[in-house]
Amino acid sequence: MLTSTQNPLVKQLRQLGLSTKERRSQQLFLIEGTHAIHEAIETDYPLSIFCCTESWAMSHEVLYERVRSIVDRIEIVSEEVLKSIATTVNPDGAIAVAPIECSNDPQIETLGLALESIQDPGNLGAIIRSTAAVGADGLLVSHDSVDLTHPKIIRATAGQWFRVPIQTSKDLAGEIGKLQQQGIRAVATLADAQTTYWDYDFTQPSLILLGNEGNGLSQQLIQLADAAVKIPLSPEVESLNVSIAAALLLYEAKRQRFNKINN
Repeated sequence: MLTSTQNPLVKQLRQLGLSTKERRSQQLFLIEGTHAIHEAIETDYPLSIFCCTESWAMSHEVLYERVRSIVDRIEIVSEEVLKSIATTVNPDGAIAVAPIECSNDPQIETLGLALESIQDPGNLGAIIRSTAAVGADGLLVSHDSVDLTHPKIIRATAGQWFRVPIQTSKDLAGEIGKLQQQGIRAVATLADAQTTYWDYDFTQPSLILLGNEGNGLSQQLIQLADAAVKIPLSPEVESLNVSIAAALLLYEAKRQRFNKINN
């Protein structure tokens, strides 16, 4: 059992939770908590290291045996060591380490999202979760957005991070242009748009464009868009959280498509 917080492995894993630079350098990231680890295994996402407390192993025998069958390095650690690795205040007893893979690029054909300069990991995690919930094709995320392997993003997705195809793009405008050439309409979200989001026809192949929490979409993407929609707000309300906006737009698209099939 590992009991020292100064153990080299423990120090290495702690850095993964704290630093984007370390995650990129090591090409590894943390998966914290039983549910997220279970989802990673269910989707065949590879795990390289697994740490858990003795009590967790005893109370999760089936999952622990599955982990043992696929992970080369497993360490039983003390509660203190687990807490020193975890980024949460009260970790539930298990943490896995996984390689950063780049092979889950989305094939957007009917409905997807393009996110520009999203900075809050909680927002991005919630958007990923909503994307999974409506069954959208996936996400394009600009390279200047928050690191996709940030621990808060993994947690905020409630395990759906492993089920949603996501691509980080250094040329988001170029990727959008390629999709437009394939017949997908790029739909910008703008506060001053003339069309409300429930009046737009989302039954056609659509890519929803959402921008930075403070500044919105860049002029480049606004000019690139085929259409623009707004979410009506009360006069005293200036803006809506980007993850809430994403959920409203995605579910409106889902509602319209459901009605078209069933009417």
